[in-house]
Amino acid sequence: MKAYLFGWNPIKFEWADIDADIQKLKDTGKLEDNWSVASHKTIQPGDRAYIVRVGVEPKGIFASGIIASEPYLAFRKGRHYHRITIAIDTLLNPEKEPILTLEILKTGNLAAQTWTPQASGISIRPELVHELEGVWQDFLENSDEY
Repeated sequence: MKAYLFGWNPIKFEWADIDADIQKLKDTGKLEDNWSVASHKTIQPGDRAYIVRVGVEPKGIFASGIIASEPYLAFRKGRHYHRITIAIDTLLNPEKEPILTLEILKTGNLAAQTWTPQASGISIRPELVHELEGVWQDFLENSDEY
């Protein structure tokens, strides 16, 4: 399985309805959102997505999902860029709940990955994908201990 890391910086983009989105995901089991993607030549539907909060504390992974679309071109602020749709399966509010922090992500083998990407939608090193998924699932099951 391939996996990609998408960055969210609250300074640059406010997620004003994050609580409503969390509730929608709980109520319906479905939530899709589109994100810019740097690795548009390799990403495919079915690949894993992790969303990391950057720019302000707490920094770390707060959401995950599955790539639900082929990359497509979009136009904003005078330039073209690629976007994809993510079917989000987990969404936490970093202001109200624990998230998988950079301190945890920067330990052991996972330290080899860049966790604060300059571009959204970068590839996660293939040798780290299974370990990251295990750490994420363990975090979600035991987040009260973190």
